[in-house]
Amino acid sequence: MPAGRADGPRVSVRGAGNGRVCPAAFLRRAVRATLARAAPAVLGDIAVVLTGDRKIRELNRTFRGIDRATDVLSFDIGDGLEHDEPLGDIVISVETARRQAHEYGAPLRTELARLVVHGTLHLCGYDHREPREAARMHGMTRRLVRELTGA
Repeated sequence: MPAGRADGPRVSVRGAGNGRVCPAAFLRRAVRATLARAAPAVLGDIAVVLTGDRKIRELNRTFRGIDRATDVLSFDIGDGLEHDEPLGDIVISVETARRQAHEYGAPLRTELARLVVHGTLHLCGYDHREPREAARMHGMTRRLVRELTGA
């Protein structure tokens, strides 16, 4: 269900049992907090889609040529500088997020926050191909996740 204010982006969250995995309001807050830091001019629409490994593998194969599941994919659609104009979609595999949360010894909510922040930063033009860019992106991710979750 979409939610937003007249002065901010509209964020919709779909999939994974309508809030049973993680409250949609928390995921929307994570997107908005990231945008406030990384792209405060964005007013448009963002969709967060929670899915499984099979679907994200299919998307990864189709759009990136990589035939394996991944944790998060971001699809930029527009610049989102106007209301009702899309910025993009963030797709997260809840199955992969659960495995990673277990590996990191973190709650699933914390891992989902990390993935939402990471995906939103990609929509804002951040990347991690070069070491300097990676350090900037990962540093911002850590700070935002800490603010959102206390972890």
